[in-house]
Amino acid sequence: MIYEYFLIFLGAAIPWFEIALVIPLGIVWGLSPFWVMLLAFVGNMLTVLALIVGFDKFRNWYTKRQEAKGKTVNKKSDRAKRIWNKYGLPGLALLGPLLIGTHIAAFIGMTLGATKKNTTIWLTISIGLWTLALGILTALGFDFFTRAT
Repeated sequence: MIYEYFLIFLGAAIPWFEIALVIPLGIVWGLSPFWVMLLAFVGNMLTVLALIVGFDKFRNWYTKRQEAKGKTVNKKSDRAKRIWNKYGLPGLALLGPLLIGTHIAAFIGMTLGATKKNTTIWLTISIGLWTLALGILTALGFDFFTRAT
């Protein structure tokens, strides 16, 4: 059982899996919604915070990696820039978990000039809200479909 919760924590920490995937999966697997939501939130926040704190080193690494691949712009970056131009950091942070991922939202936001403090605040709010929404809706929906009539 602890192994399954560790996988939730780990899955939420890995970019592209994140909370939008691991919370519903964990609850559908029959794990406690409370622990799934808590561990997914902590796992996702730890890696996002690590990215924010180490942003300068990460930006240099990411830029070199994209240049080595021959890529300068990708679809997720374009989508993030459109969100940024329309809604700013709050919009990017709140829409990021579902559209582009929290890690990419943090990276793009900071690349476009957001401070580490504001990025941390808005992504914490966003990840918290999405964790609650995904957890509660999945738990209620799963309960609705599994309840005997």
